[in-house]
Amino acid sequence: MLSQSVYTLVNQQNGNLSFKIFEFDNSSYFDHIQRNNYFTVIIITSGEGVAKVDLCEYAFHENTLFAFYPYQPFMLASEGTLTGISIQFHHDFFCIYRHHKEIAANGILFNNIYQQPFILLDQNNKQTLMNIVREIVNELKVDALRKDEVLVSYLKIFLVLATRIKLEQQSIENVNGNEKQTLIIQNLRNAIEDNFRTKHSASDYADMLHVTPTVLARTAKNHFNMTLSDLITERIIVEAKRELYLTNKTVKEIAYELGYDDEYYFSRVFKGKTDISPQIYRDTIGFNRGAS
Repeated sequence: MLSQSVYTLVNQQNGNLSFKIFEFDNSSYFDHIQRNNYFTVIIITSGEGVAKVDLCEYAFHENTLFAFYPYQPFMLASEGTLTGISIQFHHDFFCIYRHHKEIAANGILFNNIYQQPFILLDQNNKQTLMNIVREIVNELKVDALRKDEVLVSYLKIFLVLATRIKLEQQSIENVNGNEKQTLIIQNLRNAIEDNFRTKHSASDYADMLHVTPTVLARTAKNHFNMTLSDLITERIIVEAKRELYLTNKTVKEIAYELGYDDEYYFSRVFKGKTDISPQIYRDTIGFNRGAS
């Protein structure tokens, strides 16, 4: 589809990737663990396989869109030919945290601990998104005034439409789900959102929801494909990343606000989930790089 396979914009100040779009025609691009310091969106146009994301595995096939946030570990394993399009962009190029109200992608398309990291595209949705991809490529081909601003505009539209698709699919899942289990899941999500800064144990949430720890653990595992403890920790890490990116707060301050009296223990938890320390995350991702 692309007249050349790769189009890349580089940050002239530091030489790092700002924006990249490319077409791939085999499985070698993503057949090993990726831990990128930028967002990655992948549309699979043909082929099938297994996506290994964080500690979970998901079967996938053509017309699947994946959305991965910085440093999220993932790989796509396929025995046959895998083809598609990938868009990659750094926080510096477009910050989903700062544009949350405009696109609502953070917490839905990216950094969504409650949903699988992909959406299924019907032919109409796929065609709409691929049309935007073509416009992005056309813009990258020319040397024109304020190219970055035009690309950001197209990227916003792409992310908004992808977010809408995911929201629609979530609504269908809720309607088709078991009513009692759906209620427990929704109550659990609400409880975590309201209390993750102060309550970190699975038993706390079982008490709040008036269900046994065993029932809640089984529900979390069946629906979210992770343990309840991991789900709570993931939510804490998402908030820590937002604070590290957007603020000048020290790691100690962020740890304390997230319920950790020991910043070093917090740093170990963060590194265990992301494979890097909070300070390195700030230095490579954060808007306020180097702040301490």
